[in-house]
Amino acid sequence: MHNKPTLLILAAGIGSRYGGLKQVDGMGPGGEAILEYSVQYAIQAGFGKVVFVIRKDIEEAFREKVGKRVEARVETAYAFQEYDSCLEWLSEKPHREKPWGTGHAILSAKNLIKTPFATVNADDFYGADAFQHLGAFLQQECSPEVYGMVAYQLGNTLSENGAVSRGVCSVSADGFLTNVTERTKIERYPEGIFYTDESGRHHLADQTPVSMNLWGFHQSIMQEIEEQFHSFVIQNTGNPRAEFYIPTVVNNLIEADKIKLRVLHSHSQWYGVTYPEDKETVQAALAKL
Repeated sequence: MHNKPTLLILAAGIGSRYGGLKQVDGMGPGGEAILEYSVQYAIQAGFGKVVFVIRKDIEEAFREKVGKRVEARVETAYAFQEYDSCLEWLSEKPHREKPWGTGHAILSAKNLIKTPFATVNADDFYGADAFQHLGAFLQQECSPEVYGMVAYQLGNTLSENGAVSRGVCSVSADGFLTNVTERTKIERYPEGIFYTDESGRHHLADQTPVSMNLWGFHQSIMQEIEEQFHSFVIQNTGNPRAEFYIPTVVNNLIEADKIKLRVLHSHSQWYGVTYPEDKETVQAALAKL
């Protein structure tokens, strides 16, 4: 049992653009939340435990709507991400309205993760093959020096309802990640896909590999995240909006030559709810399954 990987589901996001507890919105034909599909696919791929990262104030609603259904199927645990989580070492806590981002979310589950693990966003639909690839990787290849991620083709991850941000991946000839660059304001135009920045509009190919926060880590990364988080907090004490993102942690480890990161590819359509209008698209896709 103990070598089975763990699925870490990041569900503390406030859903500011969407409103409400979108993590537990019934999207599937039987009222299933998107994250229940991730749990199902993970169990099929050999995962043995699910850890949810949530906020204390949504715990009751979350357990009632989703937690109970997941607990019936697999070992389940809960970690809490608050703005002051993992800051015991800091005597004076910086004033913030929100927690510190995805890297911080993962760190808040540190004591519950004992095996190689995958991270997913609660409100993203990744498709079954991504979990098969990642499950096999975590059980066979993952180590303190080799992590993994599932990349999607950019064209399979866009919203019809507005611009999106994506982590654009550079991959070496032998299949390892060399860099993730966050591109914002990505949209499909009649002449192709473009992202917009200060210097104008730039074309991206449909097949460009992008990160959708579907990572496969060895549990030893917690030590690294903790060290980087400490430095980050000290540098950003006066910046209440600063966010500590997991791709930054990964980039730092790659640049320091501490790890290699295997890029696994999914050709599935990825679905997420960035805008309220996306909900219909996702419901239609899940109904087809």
